[in-house]
Amino acid sequence: MRLKYLYITILSVLLLSTTVALQANKVGGTYELLSTQNSYTAGDVIELQFSFTGNTDVYLYCSNSYGSVVLNPDVNNSKLRFSIPQSISKKSGVLNWQLISDKTELKGQVNILPKASIKTIESYLGPPSIEAGGTDFTMLVVIPTDDLDNPLIDSTIVAIKHQFLSNQEASDVYTEHGFAYKNIYSENKSGRILISSESLNLNSKEYDVNVVPAIPTNFEINAERIHDYADGNQITTFKTNIIKDRYDNIVSDGTYVTFFITNKDGYKSKTSGATINGIATAILLQPDHEDQWSVKAYVEGMANSNTIVLNYKQAVEDFEVAFSEDKRTIIIGPLKSFMNQRVPDGLRVQLSIYKNGFLENESIESSFNGIAKFHLSPDRFPKGTYKLVLKAAGITKTYTEVRYE
Repeated sequence: MRLKYLYITILSVLLLSTTVALQANKVGGTYELLSTQNSYTAGDVIELQFSFTGNTDVYLYCSNSYGSVVLNPDVNNSKLRFSIPQSISKKSGVLNWQLISDKTELKGQVNILPKASIKTIESYLGPPSIEAGGTDFTMLVVIPTDDLDNPLIDSTIVAIKHQFLSNQEASDVYTEHGFAYKNIYSENKSGRILISSESLNLNSKEYDVNVVPAIPTNFEINAERIHDYADGNQITTFKTNIIKDRYDNIVSDGTYVTFFITNKDGYKSKTSGATINGIATAILLQPDHEDQWSVKAYVEGMANSNTIVLNYKQAVEDFEVAFSEDKRTIIIGPLKSFMNQRVPDGLRVQLSIYKNGFLENESIESSFNGIAKFHLSPDRFPKGTYKLVLKAAGITKTYTEVRYE
């Protein structure tokens, strides 16, 4: 019986202690915001004060676009005071705060406005070059800021000025979300646009944008040459007229022009040049035999030229071939050109050697002082009968049965 009363007594004590603990936990603090100001200017001293009863173990969590911070209070006469650090209070925008304790959470916001005075104008411009014609444009973005680098309030007036050739214009725009912008379109002429901005009597630096010519239009070509003989030595020069765009602007220097040449056999070659003052020039060595060239030029993907036809007359009418006694040294020439003069050094002479209907060897020599020589080594070409074919200046000579001992 005594044991039963002992158990009851112990249980009563435990229940009583638990009840006391729960009541103790319910005893916390109560907090109330005392500060009534919710709008400040960047750089101002910002303090939030709260009245409280009970627990002082609280924190103030603050957050804005600059970052976040947790603050401890200064306690004085039933008041909690939190000083917002300068690193956050100098940034304009919305400052969110939250009072954190074991039992109570208070939340709120403070608006921080930029200063009314301007310190700098941040300007951004791009692209740096646009195409003439009135459809392409560059954009100027302007951000007026105070001395703490905060964008000024919205609807701040910004004057954007630009000058092109003899025209000068100015227009007013207003900031929104901290910045103002304006699209500046090209005109039909090429040149340079000068751009600047002004806000609250503060001027930005000068910017410039190049207005480049539009894509070229079709053009004409011509050819210049010392003579029309196919001597394989002189050059033919190809030139364009002044290439312009559809607004009569001369195309930019460096515009690449390719000249395609097709000969009478259908073989193609090309040469190219870049424009200077709208004119492109290219050269090509004249053929070494009678030929006809069809020439057309292109600015790839943009424009093309007319087609011109150039005829080249045969310069070397014939040539002599001499064999040594053992026929292993072959001398071609002297090769003579259209005035009976010896051809310039470097004329290409080709020798093809066949045996039993199959090509054995092919070699090329260049003329020197009008003469070209070949030597057939016994080690390479042993005893037997060969067919020799010589080609020079478009002339072919064939020796069907040349016997080597």
